[in-house]
This record gives sequence, structure tokens and C-alpha cells, in this order.
Amino acid sequence: MIKHLALALIWFFALAANGEVIDIDSAELTRLQASGVPLVDIRTEGEWKTTGVIAGSRPLTYFDENGQSNPPQWLEKLKTVAKPDQPVILICRSGKRSSAATQFLSEKAGYKTVYNVSKGLNAWVGEGRQTVPFVPAK
Repeated sequence: MIKHLALALIWFFALAANGEVIDIDSAELTRLQASGVPLVDIRTEGEWKTTGVIAGSRPLTYFDENGQSNPPQWLEKLKTVAKPDQPVILICRSGKRSSAATQFLSEKAGYKTVYNVSKGLNAWVGEGRQTVPFVPAK
């Protein structure tokens, strides 16, 4: 009995340790960004240059052009934008890469609330919403 209770408690706290990943659309992205939740564009620099970026977003590549990532290194950069106790929005082209990155933040990095733009920049642009030219940081 005590063993079962201990296992149940471990399972409960393991679940509680995970944050919440919430899929959102472009309209919700606009609302959240207006309320001050930071938007991180995890696409590659080539993608930013080709399509532009959403005004106010923070470009921070998660997967490089070869599909490789370095989550610990990326996380250190992300923490300058949003700490684990602060909400953050991630966007990529279609929502697949940002889904992987939001899972990492929620399950491994201790982020409490992470928003994933589920259809990515494709939906944003497809709805006629504007982007601005990407300007590299100096």
C-alpha cells in the first residue's frame, strides 16, 4: 500500500513538473503579443530574410539548416527573452519545429506556459497579416 502511494505521488509530481503547451492561432498570437508575451521566431536566418518576421518578434533559431539543434545553448539565449516562470510564444514556418521546441521547454526546461503558433508563419501570411524585413542584430 505504501509503495503504491509513493509511486502515485512520484507520478503526480512528475506530471506537475511539466508546464503547459497551448496551441494558438494567429488571432490569439496577436492578442498575447499585445499583452506583452514575447514572441520568439525559431526559423533560420535564411527564412527570416526570405519572408520577413512578425514585428516585435525575437529571431532565435532552434534547428539549423541541417535540422540540427543544440537545446541547452538555445535555452541560454531564450532566457534573455523569457525566464521559465514567464509565458513565451514560439513560431516557425508551419508549427512543426515550434511544437518540438515548446515540448522541450515544457518537459525539460521548466517553462510553465508555452504557446505554439500551430500553423506557423504560413498561416499568418496566408491570412494577409504583415511581416517586416529581418534586420540582423549588430
